[in-house]
Amino acid sequence: MMKYFISLVLILSLSLSVFGQDTKLASGYYNSGEYEKAAEVYYKLYEKSNYKNDYYFQQFIQSLISDENFDRAEGEIKSQLKRTPKNVQLYVTYGNLYERMFEEEKAQKQYKKAIESLPAEQIIISKLGNAFLRLTKYDEAIEVYKKGGKLMNNDKLFAYNMAELYRRKGDSKEMIKNYLLAAESNKNLLTSLKTNFQRTLKTEEDYNELKSQLFSKVQESPDNIPYQELLQWVYIQNNNYSKAFSISRSLDIQTGENGKRVMDFARIASNAREYDVAVKAYNYITQEKGSNNTYYFDAKNALLNTTRKRITQNYDYTVSDLDSLDSAYNKFLDEFGINTKTAFIAKQYGDFLALYKNDLPKSISVLENLLDKGGLNPYTEANAKLSLADYLLMSGDVWESTLLYSQVDKEFKEEHLGEQARFKNAMLSYYNGDFEWAQAQFDILKSATSRLISNDAIDRSVTIMDNLNLDTTAVPLQMFANAELLYFQNRHDESFAKLDSITNMFPEHGLLDDILYVKAQLYWKLKQYEDAEEAYQEIIEKYPEEIRADNAIFELAELYQLVLDRPEDAEKLYEKLFLDYSNSTFAVESRKRYRILRGDDVQ
Repeated sequence: MMKYFISLVLILSLSLSVFGQDTKLASGYYNSGEYEKAAEVYYKLYEKSNYKNDYYFQQFIQSLISDENFDRAEGEIKSQLKRTPKNVQLYVTYGNLYERMFEEEKAQKQYKKAIESLPAEQIIISKLGNAFLRLTKYDEAIEVYKKGGKLMNNDKLFAYNMAELYRRKGDSKEMIKNYLLAAESNKNLLTSLKTNFQRTLKTEEDYNELKSQLFSKVQESPDNIPYQELLQWVYIQNNNYSKAFSISRSLDIQTGENGKRVMDFARIASNAREYDVAVKAYNYITQEKGSNNTYYFDAKNALLNTTRKRITQNYDYTVSDLDSLDSAYNKFLDEFGINTKTAFIAKQYGDFLALYKNDLPKSISVLENLLDKGGLNPYTEANAKLSLADYLLMSGDVWESTLLYSQVDKEFKEEHLGEQARFKNAMLSYYNGDFEWAQAQFDILKSATSRLISNDAIDRSVTIMDNLNLDTTAVPLQMFANAELLYFQNRHDESFAKLDSITNMFPEHGLLDDILYVKAQLYWKLKQYEDAEEAYQEIIEKYPEEIRADNAIFELAELYQLVLDRPEDAEKLYEKLFLDYSNSTFAVESRKRYRILRGDDVQ
């Protein structure tokens, strides 16, 4: 018995191998235009299948048609119809033959006969629909599925197939209708529908149609959660985050959830810079759910982060705004304390005090208190050390700064934090006038894994090299380094005065574009936007070949886009940057922002 079984397996394996080789041979003939040979091989394969393999028969007929052997093709189709009269796909094959013979009327009769002969069998209905689809006859395929739904007494059964056909036809209304109909019998489909809609719905009218149909569905079935989730998604696509939040909150109440979907929505809104709505969502968690809620701490944390971004994102804040944020930080730290769990917020508060409140003593105290706690995540601790070193440097404590930079450098030698620390230490040497050592460090950092550090290092190295070679004295460069340190220390008036003194003493010096660049950044920081714009423009017009040109273009575009509400001017500058400065670090981001401003669909 075992020997018989092994022999049978060997025979079957050999048979399948032969079939596979012959199929490849036939396909090769067909693809190379040898249709007559292809037809003969496919026919032999069809014979070996006892005239039952539809694929071989269809390929055989297609080979005959391509060889324009229409008489034989028609005879074979008629013979097959006698063998399998219930195979309604054959009428499609027959109709296709007539079309190739330019007998359109006869072709349509065969297509109509195929649909009229359709039985109430799901597999046959699907096969006939696919047969029309292969010939890109979408209307006929739709007719098949419509009739099939009636025959099976189930209008949802072929709804997805019809939606796909309407998508191919570009009929958004019917596509949406049938996708939603299909989802009624398969709720898991709604997730994939978001992807389909994102790919196919291009206009506002398309999204309005989807919204309208969803409204009707929600009204018909108010307890249908997936439809409400899809409607929320539509509002997000339309940038209507307020209505999306309303649905999120309603669903949270309706389902008796603990706030997870609202937290997820708040993160989406915050990432989209819809800070006002994100704040409302986080407040819902903290105020409505209470302090015992699972997400209470995370919501409080995120709320503080979002509030900070909302206030500081465009430098467009008031003293009152900063005082309000200061109070929020204090309330948070009073409630939760400074510990490993709140370390990130404590570090962020230290940055806020130094960079926005100009309260260096308190900033340093907060960061030192944080570092004294111990047990911190190594990366959080290293970032806190870098910030503390920066603010000690602002206060004039160079020695403590370099010690902290060196500690981080040593602890994270092969990582991004280590590169940051080395760059900052090199900047310290630059500020102190040790230009040769600083340049050596910048040259090493040119190969940094961080592209930002690498580019900054290249800029600094070039600045030193260019300006030390211009004179026998390093005085202008030393004055410029001093001005940059004063800028870093928020001593703005002194920085301006030092920059002006370089211009007065060395009116033809190669640092003039660098001086304009630092001034532009100072003006922006001080909200003197017209002066900032003028300085950037002067760099772009007078020094288009210098190293600061692409920086100036990008930053001026940002000023137009984010602060001055001049999107058309920003668009022109972003386009100029990626076209004229294609090797710039900012080229990729500029192209992306240009496309967004132009209204392209950017994923």
